[in-house]
Amino acid sequence: MHAAVRELEAEAGRDALTVPLVAARAGVTPSTIYRRWGDLQELLGDVAVERLRPESDPADLGSVREDIEHWAVDFLEEMSSPAGRSYIRDALAGDPDGSNAGRCSAYAVEQIEIILGRAERRKEIAPALDVLVDHVVAPMMYRILFRPGLMEAQYARDLVTAVFYRFLPLP
Repeated sequence: MHAAVRELEAEAGRDALTVPLVAARAGVTPSTIYRRWGDLQELLGDVAVERLRPESDPADLGSVREDIEHWAVDFLEEMSSPAGRSYIRDALAGDPDGSNAGRCSAYAVEQIEIILGRAERRKEIAPALDVLVDHVVAPMMYRILFRPGLMEAQYARDLVTAVFYRFLPLP
């Protein structure tokens, strides 16, 4: 079903998608889609969540600060792109029970946990996971959703700098 949505979206655009069109492309009846997803918006949300899944582990640049900063800049760039914003909107719009939002959040958490795991193995002092989510990811998501004109890489770097300054002991 996901492949059918992606193909049709590429061919005809998102606005042309309908349940019967997707069903025909996937070789199923529309009732199959309605039983599994409920409606087109929930199907689009499910497809969007999968598109928001990171394709690789975050870069390992040798220090927790550099790794987090690089990840944050990449995250902001990807999520604030027109495609990223569209996927976020679809994921949230097709999310009657909040599970899509939870899955998207889990993707970011998994990426940060990888970075923090590396830091622990290197015996580096690092901010807590919740601090990074609350003070780096959350403000970026707010800007992506509500203030899209303010998307510069420096913003992500400044958030990371503030976390390291505020939440870690001075050397």
